[in-house]
Amino acid sequence: MKNQLHHLSSFTKKLTAILTLLLCFTLSSFAQKLQVVVAGLNHDHIYNILQAYKKGEVDIIGVAEPNKKLWTKFGKQYNLPESVFYTDLKTALQGKKPDAVLGYNEVGRHLDVVKVCAPLHIPVMVEKPLAATLEQAQQIEQLANKYQVKVLTNYETTWYASFHDIYRTLNTDSIGSIKKLVVHDGHEGPKELGCSQEFLQWLTDPVLNGAGALNDFGCYGADLMTWIMKGQKPIAVTAVTRHYKPAVYPKVDDDATVILEYPGATGLIEASWNWPYSIKDMEAFGENGYLHALDGKNIFSRKRNGQPNSKQAAPLQAPYHDPIAYLTAVLQNKITAGDDLSSLKYNMIVMQILDAAKRSAASGKRVVL
Repeated sequence: MKNQLHHLSSFTKKLTAILTLLLCFTLSSFAQKLQVVVAGLNHDHIYNILQAYKKGEVDIIGVAEPNKKLWTKFGKQYNLPESVFYTDLKTALQGKKPDAVLGYNEVGRHLDVVKVCAPLHIPVMVEKPLAATLEQAQQIEQLANKYQVKVLTNYETTWYASFHDIYRTLNTDSIGSIKKLVVHDGHEGPKELGCSQEFLQWLTDPVLNGAGALNDFGCYGADLMTWIMKGQKPIAVTAVTRHYKPAVYPKVDDDATVILEYPGATGLIEASWNWPYSIKDMEAFGENGYLHALDGKNIFSRKRNGQPNSKQAAPLQAPYHDPIAYLTAVLQNKITAGDDLSSLKYNMIVMQILDAAKRSAASGKRVVL
């Protein structure tokens, strides 16, 4: 009987310890959940953060959006209480200190978000690209430096395991020095794809988006190449933009080809609203081999005189697998954001590349940086 009581007591102690650990873990996870204010609902990428909210991965404590029709649309769809909605960001932030503000508004108004948040020392993450123009980006950088506040840019391709796999392979020098990088980004066109009217209104506006396909999709390639080239600026940029569908997109380009010249290597960015299907891929040509990320997972490779090889990249490890996990780690100083795809440092170079591409396309000349 004593042995049974002893075993029962031991089991109870172990069970209590396990439950205590689980409780601590749960409380810790809850405490670490980001509280964010969302600036804008007229970007179709908004579904990413709303899905994260629905899954309980983030708390939305405020939404700044002037279009009240979008309040109703997303409020009903994601069970957002009416009390979180405001018509402007300043009012949404009154009496609140969110961990960050997430910009899902017009690219040309990202600067407006930073102007409000930076003096309040509230970090900002915007959807790609950083800004509509280089001048806007420079003002964002000045505000970030003045108030020592983090400003990050979110790209879908940042979370592609295949791209990170290629990056690591290139760093091992297993295919020799890079000679050419090629990035394709595009789809059938935002209207053809069925983007919302609110999104289309500014995406196809030369002021609010800064360009058409050149800004919308060219920024992906500029960001990836800046990352792979470890923050090195290209020597020069040459670009050609086309207007294949003026009846559909009368104000902006719908196709862009951009050549980046690096010492010993060439980058080719192909961005389009004219392709038969959606594509986001990356190719790297080295002296001794070739790597092709076909999508977010699959990689094709071939060495000189070797057999073709296909594989799936291993899933990315936390916190580099997801924008919310990444942002949380940055804000908690668990990782830095100085030399990566989301960093302000690299995205200022992206904006210089896009600006040079616009000037080159307009002038028909090679632009030296």
